Amino acid sequence: MNKEALYSDGTGNYINPAEPQADEILTIRFRTAKNDADEVWLVSEKSRYLMHKEVSRGLFDYYTVNYQLGKDHFRYCFEIKSGSEHTYYQQCGPSEKIIDDYYFMIAPGFSTPEWAKGAVMYQIYVDRFCNGNPDNDVETGEYMYLGDKSIRVTDWYQYPASMDVREFYGGDLQGVMKKLDYLQELGVDVIYFNPIFVSPSNHKYDTQDYDYVDPHIAVIKNDGGNLLQGWEGNNRSAGKYRLRITDKENLEASNEYLAELIREVHKRGMKIILDGVFNHCGSFNKWLDREYIYHNAEGYEPGAYISYKSPYRNYFNFYSRESENWPDNDNYEGWWGHNTLPKLNYEQSQELEDYIINVGRKWVSEPFCADGWRLDVAADLGKTNDYNHEFWKKFRKAVKEANPEAIILAEHYGDPQEWLQGDEWDTVMNYDAFMEPVTWFLTGMEKHSDEFRPDLLNNSDNFVNVMKHHMSSMMMPSLMVAMNQLSNHDHSRFLTRTNHWVGRVQNLGPEAANKNINPAVMREAVVMQMTWIGAPTLYYGDEAGLCGFTDPDNRRTYPWGREDKLMLDFHREMIWIHKNYPALTSGSLQILTWNEHILSFSRFLENEQIIIVVNNSKKLQEVTIPVWRAEVPEKGKMYRLMYTYDRGYTTEYEEYLVEDGEVVLIMGRYSAAVLKTKDPVTEPFVIAEE
Repeated sequence: MNKEALYSDGTGNYINPAEPQADEILTIRFRTAKNDADEVWLVSEKSRYLMHKEVSRGLFDYYTVNYQLGKDHFRYCFEIKSGSEHTYYQQCGPSEKIIDDYYFMIAPGFSTPEWAKGAVMYQIYVDRFCNGNPDNDVETGEYMYLGDKSIRVTDWYQYPASMDVREFYGGDLQGVMKKLDYLQELGVDVIYFNPIFVSPSNHKYDTQDYDYVDPHIAVIKNDGGNLLQGWEGNNRSAGKYRLRITDKENLEASNEYLAELIREVHKRGMKIILDGVFNHCGSFNKWLDREYIYHNAEGYEPGAYISYKSPYRNYFNFYSRESENWPDNDNYEGWWGHNTLPKLNYEQSQELEDYIINVGRKWVSEPFCADGWRLDVAADLGKTNDYNHEFWKKFRKAVKEANPEAIILAEHYGDPQEWLQGDEWDTVMNYDAFMEPVTWFLTGMEKHSDEFRPDLLNNSDNFVNVMKHHMSSMMMPSLMVAMNQLSNHDHSRFLTRTNHWVGRVQNLGPEAANKNINPAVMREAVVMQMTWIGAPTLYYGDEAGLCGFTDPDNRRTYPWGREDKLMLDFHREMIWIHKNYPALTSGSLQILTWNEHILSFSRFLENEQIIIVVNNSKKLQEVTIPVWRAEVPEKGKMYRLMYTYDRGYTTEYEEYLVEDGEVVLIMGRYSAAVLKTKDPVTEPFVIAEE
């Protein structure tokens, strides 16, 4: 039996419809080598169904069976018999026995937004992207945060300080509006914002008010009030800050500006995803008011830190509950013990749960119409796993009722499978099945630059095994919209990882992040990002050659006027390739070969086949690729879409001969190539006889 010919997956190539409803009849397809199988069976946990040979084309036979779904999840695999041989086929490929973890799975009624499948996303950390309106900048001495006063940074290109959280460069939504032409020309489909709601930090993961966009990144109509004097060590006299973020005219104008921005983004055919921080809030939050910002402000109830009678007292878990512990009861639960990040106490407050679920609904509805949520530390919400699942089911129902096309994606480390059953999250930030294996293979570095593993550098066996295992945790609708990042606000920038320097900015200094980098390895990674299954997601500035160790150094400003032009142009080319070949957004994925330093894989859809080859070594390599496994005809030609190597890249046209289903390439140092079949496959389907 030719086991290399066996194939099926959850794409529309092999499941029709790809996202079926409950009680719907679907057609499941399986591929074998031509005239190689005696029998092919669809095997579920309860039954077996004989498949029939539907058609033959080229080197393959295609077997199908119709299956009547119910309302429950359908888990299945395939059994193939050829003479005395017999094997099973599951998500990790052929195996001698059925492995429970690797069943294919369909959840009737579960679908993810079509616009997100393969979409090019772009993450913006707003304070560091572009300053479009200096009048709304946080002022030096405007308020106290974490023991010191806020700082307005006047040098846009200054490296972030080691204690960066209260330093502000002035990036805002007006800056994003001004750069929409740039983002559109780059090829961005979706903007993902780090949090934008009222907050005292530049990262804004310590939400102060879930109902309003922070005027410091939007609109300040009414300004005034005092900055803190040198001797003042708390925020009770922070008059300027209080006016800016409690004045309803400022708040409403900021919300309207976000609505205006989203309208403009939608007009350009793009989408916007917001960041929801619902596990915890911030100590500045109006419900707690530890900083006395809202105390005596018009239109605000007393905060739970200040008053035992606060309507928000049950929103937080106070360890000392007796009334004599107020005012200034600082004995409350903080996320990971941080008193600046009070954990929200959902199980003890139905009102809190209702409020946050309504927040989820509000921002995807008119007049804002955001296109979805990224959920911060989503698995941590609540006190028990049972409640966590209960909450996200309610959240999904509310969001999808308000906006059926909204996406719900979660930050998650580890196996997300229990949340990806079709009734909670749509997908995840794809650490396990993209960022980590790509980083280990190409750089040997841990994603924070905290460790170098020479045993994982160029270890293609590890890459393939880890990828297959973790991809099997997601159903195909989730995998096709998974956020595939190389860098983000929580980890070192990928370009810095290419220097193999272990450490952080506090002990190595910021300049070390720029030294001994290998842009060619970065380009290899971008090729993989733009051709792998999922939604390739750029972290602002990566396309311009930005470096940086883990936060805060990864939060450097976008280098306007100082971009690495070659890296930027390369991103434009690869994004264009990604968007112009449907196989790269919705096609099947098959890994073809893997050896030390070398990896090849394919994406294929109907008559379009694309082959990707990566050589992560210092040496020139001759590579033979069995492209027939990607349904490329045995004899013919392919042509090059992209070739990147140690000295640059080229899109110059070059042909490659296909002989006996194989292509031979000479791959340079630190290189990657993207090839496509020269002509559409014209071999007709042959109807197989029963």
